[in-house]
Amino acid sequence: MTASGTSQSTSSPRQRTPLTERSAEELAEFLSEARAAYDELVAQGLSLDLTRGKPAAAQLDLSNALLDLPHGVVDQAGVDTRNYGGLEGIAELRAMFADLLWVEPEQVVAGGSSSLVMMREVLTDLWLKGAVDGERAWGAEEKVRFICPVPGYDRHFTLLDWFGIEMVTVPMNADGPDPDAVAELAGKDPSIKGIWVVPTYANPSGSIVTQEVAERLASMTTAAPDFKILWDNAYAFHHLTEAEAKSADILSLASAAGHPHRPIMFASTSKITFAGAGVAFLAGSVETVKWYLGHLGKGSIGPDKVNQLRHAQFFGSAQGVRDHMRRHREIVAPKFDSVLRVLRDELGGLGIASWTEPTGGYFISLDVLDGTAARVIELAKEAGVALTQAGSSFPHGQDPRDRNIRLAPTFPEPPEVEAATHAVAVCARLAAAEKLVG
Repeated sequence: MTASGTSQSTSSPRQRTPLTERSAEELAEFLSEARAAYDELVAQGLSLDLTRGKPAAAQLDLSNALLDLPHGVVDQAGVDTRNYGGLEGIAELRAMFADLLWVEPEQVVAGGSSSLVMMREVLTDLWLKGAVDGERAWGAEEKVRFICPVPGYDRHFTLLDWFGIEMVTVPMNADGPDPDAVAELAGKDPSIKGIWVVPTYANPSGSIVTQEVAERLASMTTAAPDFKILWDNAYAFHHLTEAEAKSADILSLASAAGHPHRPIMFASTSKITFAGAGVAFLAGSVETVKWYLGHLGKGSIGPDKVNQLRHAQFFGSAQGVRDHMRRHREIVAPKFDSVLRVLRDELGGLGIASWTEPTGGYFISLDVLDGTAARVIELAKEAGVALTQAGSSFPHGQDPRDRNIRLAPTFPEPPEVEAATHAVAVCARLAAAEKLVG
């Protein structure tokens, strides 16, 4: 969902005239006022940060009981978790997250603390050994390309860039990646081997992939027989409202369409419990899980099963995870409300910005006037407010319209969130006025 607008706080958004409809004299006056507001902002000597989507200390505190767990060291199968083995992870935690991810326990691997590491392992295995349904290693191909919905998750782009995989962009709409654009690309070019998808509360737009779009991705004809959907469910449980979106059932859809090995799903507790000491998960067809574990076993004798056991005991059940996430919502949702209120109050009606109003996830995607995002971020930095680098939601950091800014409200304290958003609005007004006055 997107709201549009922008500007001065002396009148309500509905009363404001868009800047593009103002006379030269009115624009000059607006620019003067914007510069004065910015000078006042700089004089405050701020030191604020809206860069990364990290849990706040209050969120981490929700999981402090983990520090007193586990009680005992034996899992439900009677295995001593302190020892080697169990490459697939302990059964009770796999079953718990299978319930949450809408898959069967035998389709789930519980690993270490980082799903990003699992993503890199999967790409490495594909590159060196090839896919379950592939004829040869991706690294042996003349060219490998990947579809990247934008705006999107910068760490996905970083991984592909590291492998030297060419990135082809498609729009990320409110209901997911543009399925027509994806089908057109994947259907005619065998070098296109896959697509990244953050299906629920996408980074940074908050988009939610519908069951209909997921079905099209799962069933479309692809020129590459080993085409992969890397389905990163990083934010699937991070709801901001009572109405909790359900992730599309991509594995069942792909299996029904005759492409059971196409999706590989990832998730983790990184923003659920302790960001640096959680549990990551991989899910796919039974054959995909066997393929992944076969390669993983060449360099691992098992994950941290003690940490997995403490998580299983801490949550108790899938419902325990859901209840825990409602406590997260109580902390995080007011911060998002604060950002949206300031954006509406200070940028509404000016026609120089639009923003998403997500119902979950960790980000708000702000689009400022074309050609001004880098300037807004530069101005904010000079005023003591750190924002994510312009273009970070696009491959190679190149936003072709220089307009997108990712806001991450979770980590700062509530007063800091409001102050930082006000600063962003001040900088957006000034940058827009500068450009329009020319």
